[in-house]
Amino acid sequence: MPAKVTSFAVSLNVPAPEASAAFLIRHLGYAVDMENDGFVSLRHPGGGSNLIFLRTGLATFQPPEVAGRARDGVLLVHVVEDLDQVHQQFLADGVDVVTGPETESWGERFAQYRDPNGLIVQLVQWMTDE
Repeated sequence: MPAKVTSFAVSLNVPAPEASAAFLIRHLGYAVDMENDGFVSLRHPGGGSNLIFLRTGLATFQPPEVAGRARDGVLLVHVVEDLDQVHQQFLADGVDVVTGPETESWGERFAQYRDPNGLIVQLVQWMTDE
């Protein structure tokens, strides 16, 4: 029988956890769930999993052999209702745009942005035939 899972979180190593947390709080409405020196855990009022940012090199990180740079290949993907509206707000806020809004043939409309630690935040809107 599988273990009963009651919640889920993703933890990422970054040089400045507070900067990544502030980015998601300001631009996507996250709230701090817990924090301590070198550690910030965020939750979103809309639900879903928690995001945890740990300062790179934190002595308490286990296992130590994977405590290095974790942002390569990582996308923090968030589904939004109106990508173009959010994109305009991000532009007005001076957010670093990596990929402007594009629509894939399978109906995924997305854009990508870089947070202060270099993490890629991807926003997705699923386009439907109405």
